[in-house]
Amino acid sequence: MPTKLNRRTLLQGGLGAAGLVAIGQSSRAAGPAFAVDEIRTISQQPNLYHGWPTVARRKSGELLLVCSGGREQHVDPFGRVELMRSKDDGKTWTWPQVVIDTAIDDRDAGVLETHKGTILITTFTSLAFESNLSWSEREMAAGKKGYGAAKTARWQSARDRLTPEQRKASLGVWMIRSTDSGVSWSARYDCLVDSPHGPFQLVDGRQLYAGVDLWRPGREVRVCESKDDGQSWQVLGRIPARSGDDAKNYHELHGVEANDGRIVVQIRNHNKANAGETLQTHSTDGGKTWSVPRSIGVWGLPSHLLKLTDGRLLMTYGHRRPPLGNQARVSGDNGRTWSAAMIFHGNATSGDLGYPSTVQLGDGSLLSIWYESMTGSAKAVLRQAHWRLTG
Repeated sequence: MPTKLNRRTLLQGGLGAAGLVAIGQSSRAAGPAFAVDEIRTISQQPNLYHGWPTVARRKSGELLLVCSGGREQHVDPFGRVELMRSKDDGKTWTWPQVVIDTAIDDRDAGVLETHKGTILITTFTSLAFESNLSWSEREMAAGKKGYGAAKTARWQSARDRLTPEQRKASLGVWMIRSTDSGVSWSARYDCLVDSPHGPFQLVDGRQLYAGVDLWRPGREVRVCESKDDGQSWQVLGRIPARSGDDAKNYHELHGVEANDGRIVVQIRNHNKANAGETLQTHSTDGGKTWSVPRSIGVWGLPSHLLKLTDGRLLMTYGHRRPPLGNQARVSGDNGRTWSAAMIFHGNATSGDLGYPSTVQLGDGSLLSIWYESMTGSAKAVLRQAHWRLTG
């Protein structure tokens, strides 16, 4: 069988509507009270598979949503980065605009508006679909069905737009940049690392990008900085591995600057110790050096971090075992400890979901957006929850 989900192992299970109850899942005190106002699907093209979104709120209040769209399935050769906009806090969204579409698979998309109003969008390119296609070709050569003649031919024609050497040369971690609110975009350029939700902004004007150097030898877990509004990136620091860990099993990082100046980064962990949990590291010198990652007792991944207007930190993450869905926790001490889970979405029916990101709207409420495979459809869609902290 083909490797359908690459490094993202999905667990199956289900839970009913009770998943919306705020259930603490650790020995900590109960999480803050919250209320979910609405959960709905926002994909404009439900006949296509959408994955790994990020949402950002601009200073103007406009929302930007990017994802990997145009897909047939979780891993295929057709992925492209799409951008949607909302000027009414997510009540309505524009038709997707394709902003990156290379000849191979363009995956996880991140977005950030810098202090200067520049928009940065990130992605990475992948050839994971080649092993799936090879499986189908072998199956069909043996007289078996594989993906079927039409789908296999479609994938072959997409693959063969480039030679094998050209495809390999197209692998990379990429960023595009706009200084005119997305009317025009730069050519894609190397941003040194990748992580699903992209870089984050510091109060001193720099942008930091905590991620993995996917395709160069060594596969380092790095923190890079930009001092020129995202135009260029340099390695600032490296995140160490815990004793017994292999840093190659650290994936999909995201960070935030806390009120006390600490920079907090969370990590998707696939080492044997705390496998499937979120690890956390921090820096007190602007991102040059980092603490040894530690478990924070949160099963779920990957995490998106946001500083709320009241100074608390919010982490939002997917939960691919019962209750299937998406959860959040808050920290009132700059990331040193985290509340119990707030299960704002807990009645999903498939483990092919998650990668939530969250923005705080002008009225203080929250909008979280993720992707999810729904019952009765083979195509994952974009979903959003409008919810509020009430305590």
